[in-house]
Amino acid sequence: MKIIGKLDIEIYKCIADSIITDEVIITEERIRHIKERHPNDYELFCSYMREVIEEPEYIIEANKPNTALILKSFSDGEKQFKTILRLVTSPDNNSFKNSVITFMKINEKEWNRLIKNKKILYKSE
Repeated sequence: MKIIGKLDIEIYKCIADSIITDEVIITEERIRHIKERHPNDYELFCSYMREVIEEPEYIIEANKPNTALILKSFSDGEKQFKTILRLVTSPDNNSFKNSVITFMKINEKEWNRLIKNKKILYKSE
């Protein structure tokens, strides 16, 4: 388990209003998943993960409860990321942490598709 950073609970309340911790982690199993499903993304871009979570550009409704689909682009315009984050809420075991489910670099076409076709819950100013 690796600590990624801390989320702003006020921002993420658009997903769940009973978030019990601001700490975000990623497990070794999820790192393996990312390396298998999205080759090279973890090695090349893991340094972006903290900023994606701490300063999301968009939070989009995900298919599962208490789960956020986070989008973040970076100023060079070349890098856009999608992250799935599972939030820990009051009904969950209070020893659990908010956890990255997956993380990947996406292209502009996928970025635009997500913004156009999904429900946006949060957009940064």
